[in-house]
Amino acid sequence: MVDQTQARGRIGEVFWAFLALGLTSFGGPVAHLGYFRTAFVERRQWLTENAYADLVALCQFLPGPASSQVGFALGLMRAGPWGAAMAWLAFTLPSAIVLVLFALGAAVLDGPIASGIIHGLKVVAVAIVAHAVWGMARNLCPDQTRAGIALAAVFTVVLVSGPLGQVAAIVLGGLAGLLMCRDSAAVSASESLYFPVTRRAGVVALGLFGGLLILLPLLAGSAGWLNVVDAFYRSGALVFGGGHVVLPLLEAEVVQSGWVTTDEFLAGYGAAQAVPGPLFTFAAYLGAMLPGMAGIIGSLLALLAIFIPGFLLLVGVLPFWNQFRQWGSAQALMRGANAAVVGILGAALYQPLWTSAIIGPYAFALALTGFLLLTVWKLPAWLVVALVAIAGIFIPLQ
Repeated sequence: MVDQTQARGRIGEVFWAFLALGLTSFGGPVAHLGYFRTAFVERRQWLTENAYADLVALCQFLPGPASSQVGFALGLMRAGPWGAAMAWLAFTLPSAIVLVLFALGAAVLDGPIASGIIHGLKVVAVAIVAHAVWGMARNLCPDQTRAGIALAAVFTVVLVSGPLGQVAAIVLGGLAGLLMCRDSAAVSASESLYFPVTRRAGVVALGLFGGLLILLPLLAGSAGWLNVVDAFYRSGALVFGGGHVVLPLLEAEVVQSGWVTTDEFLAGYGAAQAVPGPLFTFAAYLGAMLPGMAGIIGSLLALLAIFIPGFLLLVGVLPFWNQFRQWGSAQALMRGANAAVVGILGAALYQPLWTSAIIGPYAFALALTGFLLLTVWKLPAWLVVALVAIAGIFIPLQ
């Protein structure tokens, strides 16, 4: 039995680990998965490569912010419900605070130095994801069959853009694994992940998810704050892929309704690209801009409402998924799905990361430097982020 002191220690460990990531994880959800892998698979060894890829594949299937769901699950696994809460809070709070300050007019990201740093942060995201793809490919695509599944996933997401392509790639990869990866060594029992969620709690979470999705639109007209919760809850509940995919839904909710102007929306989106952490914290900016709402109150409502549905779904699925992945057929399916995840990350390395960041030979050299610092010199990710971001000031932007 873990005593209270050890439990508090683990909660604190989760908080500080994710706070460091919340302050340094630039580059969007794909890059976040690379940061998480470095921090929790390589350095802290909280879970194995296969188990991490299984978790990523699961969160890619579910609506909501995939990287935040992975972080939430890691905190839950390590330190229970309080660990999950601390993981989300620490990873989300830094960017949410910056965006609220931006909405209130207390921060302006402008000038050549700021532009250079932002460019450097985009470049280092390329290095982080390349490092993740390299490491995951060696572990999850060790044979021709799974390398072929990864390659097919690349073609799938290239031909079918958006979250539909990602989900299709994982589904097809899982089916291919079910047919062709049964001869691979079975996943050992030691790789099973324990999540302190009972089946009853999972059913309750799924019921809350569906109940709120139905009831909130019916209650929305009765109070202004319920309108806000309804709009952001539906945006978080109905989006696959997270990140940039949620923007059209948010635009429909807050711009077309007249709550926020188009210029205000685009300004906040631009600021969200320049801060670390999940892009869903864009909701904090929008909440602070809502008319008739106190800035901080609106931000909290919007932020909680957009994240809650994805977390309810995850909690609802976890107790059943952990048993499912131990079946022989499920293991073959997950081998194929994991290989597909490698292909999806590889495709994302090019678009949008490479195409938006590597705009000349100087940027390429800087990205290669960051990659080698991670793979050869094995520097911690936060230090590589800082070094490359500063170096971005001194390289041409074109």
